[in-house]
Amino acid sequence: MTAPVCPQKAPYPVLVKAGDTVWWCACGRSAAQPFCDGSHAGTGIEPVPYTVTTDRTVWFCGCKATRQAPHCDGSHKTS
Repeated sequence: MTAPVCPQKAPYPVLVKAGDTVWWCACGRSAAQPFCDGSHAGTGIEPVPYTVTTDRTVWFCGCKATRQAPHCDGSHKTS
């Protein structure tokens, strides 16, 4: 398995809509951050599905070091 790369050291704030399912990029290689574009192929890292329950802003992890995927947990401050 390849280690994830850090596309940015801050979370991505994204307005999401209830009922949608999005796929958070866990590998850091996607050009469509914070979402998966298939760039993880061959890395052994899989995207994380996130089903939206209410319309709101979600802070998706940008450093890929979170322990609460796909949400930012502040790991970018120490990674």
